Amino acid sequence: MDAERFKAEVLPIRDKLFRTARRMLEDEADAEDALQEVYLKLWQMRENLDHYNSLEAFATTMTKNLCVDMIRKRGREGPIEEELYCQAGPDDPYLHLERKSNDELIRMIIDRLPTVQQAVLKMKNIEEYELEEIAQITGTTNEAVRVNLSRARKKVREEFIRLTTEPR
Repeated sequence: MDAERFKAEVLPIRDKLFRTARRMLEDEADAEDALQEVYLKLWQMRENLDHYNSLEAFATTMTKNLCVDMIRKRGREGPIEEELYCQAGPDDPYLHLERKSNDELIRMIIDRLPTVQQAVLKMKNIEEYELEEIAQITGTTNEAVRVNLSRARKKVREEFIRLTTEPR
């Protein structure tokens, strides 16, 4: 699908997609963010859009799924470890500093991963995509996604342990 056809077929359904996102997210700014992400994904996969019987139905489903993901993320107050830190007792400054330091260290380690591993890890653990969705987005197989995800997690774990246990 070329740019002109994309404009002619995809852009006219923007209002419907926006209403769907706004109804689900109950916030205009979040709905706009969701819509931008949907349009970016549609643009990236424009070569394959001809394979769908109803582009509008496909885009609506993408919008709904993205909104569900955003709602799930909203439900989480912070990193997954947040519950463990809360169980440790009242928020003491040393614990808060340690948590912040660990989060920064993990982000730094992830940023050093090869691009594909970095992308797959973020899509799975942060954006909460399913393996099939990641495979479709990256244009690879489920097995390749699993391998990259496993290697990325292993590398992050090994680097984190190495950096937090080695003497300074």
